[in-house]
Amino acid sequence: MTSLDLLIRAPRAILPDGERAVSVGVAGGRIVRIGAIDTPAVAGETVTLGNDAVLLPGLVDSHVHICEPGNTDWEGFLTATRAAAAGGITTLVDMPLDSVPTTVTLEALAAKRAAADGQCHVDVGFWGGAIPSNLAELPKLHAAGVLGFKSFLCDTGTDDFPGITPEHMESVMRVVAGLGSTFIVHAESAEASARMPNVSTRRYADYLASRPKGIENLSIAQVIEAARVTGARAHILHLSSADALPMIASAIEDGVRLSVETCPHYLSLCAEEIGNGETTAKVGPPIREARNREKLWAGMGEGVLTMVVSDHSPCKPEMKELVSGDFGAAWGGISSLQLGLPVVWSEARRRGHSLADVVGWMAERPALLAGLPHKGRLAVGSDADFAVFAPDLEFTVDPVRLHHRHPVTPYAGKQLTGVVRETFLRGRRIELFGRPRGALIARDGVAAGEIQGLKRSA
Repeated sequence: MTSLDLLIRAPRAILPDGERAVSVGVAGGRIVRIGAIDTPAVAGETVTLGNDAVLLPGLVDSHVHICEPGNTDWEGFLTATRAAAAGGITTLVDMPLDSVPTTVTLEALAAKRAAADGQCHVDVGFWGGAIPSNLAELPKLHAAGVLGFKSFLCDTGTDDFPGITPEHMESVMRVVAGLGSTFIVHAESAEASARMPNVSTRRYADYLASRPKGIENLSIAQVIEAARVTGARAHILHLSSADALPMIASAIEDGVRLSVETCPHYLSLCAEEIGNGETTAKVGPPIREARNREKLWAGMGEGVLTMVVSDHSPCKPEMKELVSGDFGAAWGGISSLQLGLPVVWSEARRRGHSLADVVGWMAERPALLAGLPHKGRLAVGSDADFAVFAPDLEFTVDPVRLHHRHPVTPYAGKQLTGVVRETFLRGRRIELFGRPRGALIARDGVAAGEIQGLKRSA
């Protein structure tokens, strides 16, 4: 009998074909065997779960702003990946902006990897950035292993990562399509946004009125038509406007290579419940009305929206204008790495969705978006990344217990259902305050030696 490094016997486990009782055997960091729960086995360690816990594949969060190097006082690799592990996430993909430098050149990618090296509790990959001036850099970044390319169609508020025009987006898509890569996009129209007044207000309704759905809808239509013409694979980030769902569904039916994500905050919070000055809930695009939220949930059920990721966008507390409560001046971003799973599960179960649905949204499909088919699934050959989840256990969010660098959250005091008890990375239990063991990962086809060589050049 072949000896295993780890054997997990789970009365409840979420596999690609649904929930069932299994034993999962691990060797060399990969799942090598899945069988009946009582299958005899020899293993260096055996973990037997109770009936109150469910074995999930480690979640994959493909939308995270880690901010290091350059803005490490906002968030860093050590704290972000610790929070991720505490939340059952075993793979992150870092966004190309909010760090200095932004990831738009080979040199910047090298700086990112050098900063991350040895600090990651989970595996971390990187998106490259596509801005007006770096079209020639995209093939180089692709060859160096970035998982795809991100652009904004609106003003980003930072000079080193400007937005692109719809015309330039088409040029980017042609390059990305030729590389066989993926284009991910913050779809809010710069032209429509420029017509809206700047606000300085404590009233959330005033902020919401300054970012109407039409700003998203117009930009999403432009993404769809550019993807239709170029044949590129395009992905809409953090959808908040449910009004866009019919045209998205129509485009997908037409064969446009399009996918769409949303975020825990759009599926759980609503504008009517955000009080004056509660800037912890400011994000862009904004959290909209309860009726819009329910239409997003309908989109999840219909399969038009296919994934849920955090858009973890941290900052220093003073940047949230917690004292003034000014929505116009406050940083737009929500830190939710540690809480995403219980937030989504708490809302999903109320609407009749299963844990298998949640795993599809938060593990399997984000992994496929990022080109990481060996992640996000309990299947033979996949990485042995697991989250042990107690789906019926309730808790109240206490910011003091969060591992993000700054425990500022709109979920403070909220009661959620579902607790992550343990997280495993490639068959090894993650110790949150132990030595980080996460790897820096690249798209398939880029050898580890090439990655290491790039890091050494930093």
